[in-house]
Amino acid sequence: MISIDPQHQSERDNYKLLIGSIIPRPVALVTTLSNTGSVNAAPFSYFNIVTADPPMISISVQRKQGMPKDTARNATETGEFVVHIADESYVRQMNQTAANLSPDESEVEFAGLSTVPSSKVRVPGIADAKVRMECRLERIVPLGGTADSPSTDLLIGRVVQFHLDDSVYDEGHVLPEALQPVSRLAGSNYAKLGEIFALERPM
Repeated sequence: MISIDPQHQSERDNYKLLIGSIIPRPVALVTTLSNTGSVNAAPFSYFNIVTADPPMISISVQRKQGMPKDTARNATETGEFVVHIADESYVRQMNQTAANLSPDESEVEFAGLSTVPSSKVRVPGIADAKVRMECRLERIVPLGGTADSPSTDLLIGRVVQFHLDDSVYDEGHVLPEALQPVSRLAGSNYAKLGEIFALERPM
């Protein structure tokens, strides 16, 4: 077995090991509002559940040259964002939202996605997504880098409203085959749901 000390590697080399090993990763498409009213969107695969009581999710937003990205900055300023689960039906448009646009340009318009009003936050959602979650910013935690210059903003969002397409919802459960989620691998690679199998938990 190969043993590697991350302190003896570059950030890029550690990044490649992480994204190549921690797979598949769920993908969140996050919408925020800029201070000029532009709807920004960006995909994130450093994303997961934090707790169910109350429902909270986390999104890790890497900084660019020490500066917060639009998603982190907008969420901090407005205290709100909307998280969408990436699925096969709009994954190509979602990928387009990763384009490097100015803060006042809308990735939603650039990617040809449609918005829908939210019910409890001001940030619009993406109509194309089968699952979306309206969130209020619970906490933002600067991480990595140095105390004066963090490398990452960890957003903790409290889910205040769920929206699920009729096709994926069944008596309190989300149907994975109907959702058709996509997950992130390394490089430009994504994965579909694949085979599902069950294991009973030990008593």
